[in-house]
Amino acid sequence: MSLAASNNGFLRVRKLSKAFGALRAVADVGFEVTAGEIHAIIGPNGAGKTTVFNLIAGTYPASGGSVRFLGHEILGKPEFEIARLGIARTYQNIRLFSNMTALENVMVGCHCRTKGGIRDVLFATRTSREEERQMASRARELLAFVGIEQYQEDLAKSLPLGVQKRLEAARALATQPQLVLLDEPAAGMNPQETIGLMALIERIRKEGATVLLIEHDMRLVMGISDRILVLDHGVTIAHGPPAQIQRDERVIEAYLGRRASGEPA
Repeated sequence: MSLAASNNGFLRVRKLSKAFGALRAVADVGFEVTAGEIHAIIGPNGAGKTTVFNLIAGTYPASGGSVRFLGHEILGKPEFEIARLGIARTYQNIRLFSNMTALENVMVGCHCRTKGGIRDVLFATRTSREEERQMASRARELLAFVGIEQYQEDLAKSLPLGVQKRLEAARALATQPQLVLLDEPAAGMNPQETIGLMALIERIRKEGATVLLIEHDMRLVMGISDRILVLDHGVTIAHGPPAQIQRDERVIEAYLGRRASGEPA
C-alpha cells in the first residue's frame, strides 16, 4: 500500500476564522503541518478543534482566512474535491453506513479514485466489473492493515466501537489520502485499545500519510505527536513539540483552571 506525500508546502493554515452568528468559534488560527509528521490539535471542550477540521475538509464554509494544501487553496471547495486532492477524515461521531458490511463501507471510500462513468455502472461493463474487483481487493487489504479483516462480512452496526473506529480509518485510507484527519480516534476506547490505536497511527505514517488528529487522551497525544497546536475558545494559545506544550502555563491554566504555580487563575 502506497500513500505518497510531498514535502513542499504541505498544509498551511492562515488566519482561519469561523463565526456562527455572534459566536466566533475559530478566530485567526494559523499553523503548518509538515509532510510525514503526526500533528495534534488539543484543547478543552468547545475550543474549536472540530470546527477547524470541518473548515479544512470543506464541511463548513470559512468566515475568513486561507488553507493551502500542496499549493492549492482549498477553502470554498466542496468536500468531494478536497478528498480527491488527498485529504480524508474520520468523525468524532462515527459516520459509517450501518446496514452495509465492513467490506462495503471501505469500498465506498475507493469510489473517489475510480474512472468508470455512469454508463459503465448501469450496463455493468467490463470496466465497471474490473474496477469493482479491484475495489474489493483494495478494501480487504485495508481491513487487514487496520487489523479487522475478520469482520469484513459483518454489518457495521453490529461491530464493537473500537472496531467501528478502525473501520472508519480504513474507509478514509481507501481514498488514497496524503493527509488523514482523525477526530478523537481514541474516544470510548479502553487502555489496551488505545495502545493498539497508537501503533496503527504510526503504521499509517510509515506508509507515507501525514496525520492531523484531535484527541483528549493526553497519553496518546504526548506519546506519538511531533507537534501540538493548543486551542482555547477558538484561539491559539500554544504550538510546539510535546515537551514544550507540557510546560506551557497557558495550556495548564486552560485545562486545569489554574496557573502552573498552583495559584488561582
